[in-house]
Amino acid sequence: MKRIAVLTLLYALSVAWSIPANAQHMSVAESARQSRKADKKQQKMNRKAAKKQKKATKKYEKAQRKAAKNANHRAKRTS
Repeated sequence: MKRIAVLTLLYALSVAWSIPANAQHMSVAESARQSRKADKKQQKMNRKAAKKQKKATKKYEKAQRKAAKNANHRAKRTS
């Protein structure tokens, strides 16, 4: 019974030790693929941020035009 427990424990430990060792060895192709994937994700995020910035700028400019129009309208009414 003790032998079975020891063998099971050794088997479990050997499997646990082999998994991180295999995960650390990354091929050049896999590294390049992950790099391209990260670059693509970064470009997507940059495009999304640029789109939000452009939208905010247009909204601000529209508000400025509206404020100027209202100010001119009030100025014409009072004079």
